[in-house]
Amino acid sequence: MTIDFNKSGGLVPVVVQDEKTLEVLMLGYMNEEAYQKTSSEGKVTFFSRSKNRLWTKGEESGNFLHVVEIKEDCDQDALLIRVNPEGPTCHNGTRSCFDTHYNQNFIFELEKIIDQRYNHPLEDSYVNKLRTKGINKIAQKVGEEGVETVIAALNETEHDFINEASDLIFHLLVLMREKNVSLSSIAKNLEERNSGK
Repeated sequence: MTIDFNKSGGLVPVVVQDEKTLEVLMLGYMNEEAYQKTSSEGKVTFFSRSKNRLWTKGEESGNFLHVVEIKEDCDQDALLIRVNPEGPTCHNGTRSCFDTHYNQNFIFELEKIIDQRYNHPLEDSYVNKLRTKGINKIAQKVGEEGVETVIAALNETEHDFINEASDLIFHLLVLMREKNVSLSSIAKNLEERNSGK
C-alpha cells in the first residue's frame, strides 16, 4: 500500500466502517507513524490534531477499533478501515459519531446479537431455547415461518405480512448461525450470481 502522506501536509483522512453493519463509525486522520502503528498492532491509531500526538481509539475508554481490513482510495490519499468495534465508537456513548439509525443495517446487528447468544447463552433467551432444541427444530421453524409469510402475503394485511416476514428472516438467521454461514457469505454468493448474468 502506497499512501501519499505528503499530498495534504502529512495527514490523510480515514473513514472507519463497521465490518458487519457497514455503518460509518467515524472520521479521523493519520500520519505515517499512526498508519504504521495501526497496521502493526491491529487497533486503529490516529494522529490527534487537538492533542498533537498519536492517539489509539479506546486507549482511555477501552472501546478499541479492531482492524479487519485497510483500503486506500484511488488517489492514494485517503483510507477506509473496516473494523470490529469494541463497544460504542463515539465519546458520547453512541455506536457512531454520526449517530445514524440502523434501518436496513439492523439485520447485520441482529446477526451479531444471535452470534452473541450462541457464544454467551442466556437461559431465558429465545435464541438459546431454539439452539438447545437442535437444527431439526430450527429448520422446522424456518419452514413454518415461510408458510405463514406466504399466507400473510396472499390473504392478510401489510402489517401481518411484515410481521411474518420478520419472523422468517429472524429464524433463517438463527439457522444460518447454526450452520456457521454468515450474511456476508450469502451476499457474496448473490453478487457472484448477479455478475454471471
